[in-house]
Amino acid sequence: MSKYAFGVDVGGTTVKLGLFDGEGTLLDKWEIPTVTANQGEAILPDVAKSITAKMEEKGLAEADVAGIGIGVPGAVNRNGLLVGRAVNLGWDSFDIPKALDAYIKVPVKAANDANVAAFGEMWQGGAKGYENMVAVTLGTGVGGGIIVEGRLLAGSTGAGGEIGHLHLQDGEEETCNCGNNGCLEQYTSATGIVRLARHRLGEDEKPSTLREGEITAKAVFDAVKAGDAVAIEIAERFGDYLGKGLAIVAAVVNPEVFVIGGGVSKAGEILLTFVEPNFRKYAFPQCRGAKFVLAELGNDAGIYGAAALVLR
Repeated sequence: MSKYAFGVDVGGTTVKLGLFDGEGTLLDKWEIPTVTANQGEAILPDVAKSITAKMEEKGLAEADVAGIGIGVPGAVNRNGLLVGRAVNLGWDSFDIPKALDAYIKVPVKAANDANVAAFGEMWQGGAKGYENMVAVTLGTGVGGGIIVEGRLLAGSTGAGGEIGHLHLQDGEEETCNCGNNGCLEQYTSATGIVRLARHRLGEDEKPSTLREGEITAKAVFDAVKAGDAVAIEIAERFGDYLGKGLAIVAAVVNPEVFVIGGGVSKAGEILLTFVEPNFRKYAFPQCRGAKFVLAELGNDAGIYGAAALVLR
C-alpha cells in the first residue's frame, strides 16, 4: 500500500489541506485561500499546485501517494459527481475527480464536506471503534454525516445526511435557508438557539442575564452553567428539538453513537444533558441505547475524513 495521502477540505473562505501517512497520522497541515471568482475556476488548480509543492518539499513521488480525498460544501454522489450547485464556491454540477485529474495524476475521491467530517470522526476521532454512527455539526447551520457499516451514506444525489432539514415544526412562519419552514436547523443551530432565546425572552419579564448583553448560543450555555433559569428553559427547548430530530434519524439508520460537533458543541458535556434524555424519550426502543459523545477533531475533521476516503 502507498504510504501517504492528502486530505482536502474546501471551504468558502479557505481550503484546508493535510498530509497523512498510511496509519492515519497527520504529518503536516496548511491552508490556502479559496478563490471563488469566475465560478471558482481556480480552486482545483490551486489545490493541485499546493499539493504538488508539498510533495516536492517532502520528496514524495506520485507512486508514494495513495490518493487525494476532497470534501466540498455541496451534494456529492458516491462517484464524486457534484450534483446541483455548490453556492459558496460558485460551482455547478461536474465530476470532481475527473476535473482534478487534469492537474495532478494521483487517484482522487470526493464527498460532501459534512459526510467527510463524519468519516474523520469515525476514523480517528470521537467515534473511533464504531462502524455505525451519525455526526451532527451544530454551527451556523446544522450539518450531518451518516456512516452505516463503515461506509458513508451519500444517497442518490449526494444529499444523504442533511439532517438539519428534517421537518420538525408545523406552522413555522420564518423560512429556513433551504426554502422550507420548520426545519431542525431553525431551532438547534447557533442562529436557531438565538431565535429560541429571543422568543423565550419575549414571553415575559422573568429576570435573566441574557437580557443584559448580546444574545449568542455561547451566552445561552454560559448562562445555563451559571444556573440562569430562563437560559435553562431555552436549553430545554433546544434539547427537545434536537433529541426528537435525532430519534427520527435513529429509527432509519440505528447508529451506535452520535458525535456532536460544531461551534455549539464547545459548550461541552452540559449540552448532551439536554439532548440525551429527549432522544431516549422519543426514540424507538431498540434505538435508545445509542451513545452520545462530543467530536474530538475540531476543524481538522474534514481533512482527516478526506484522507480516509483513500486510506480506508
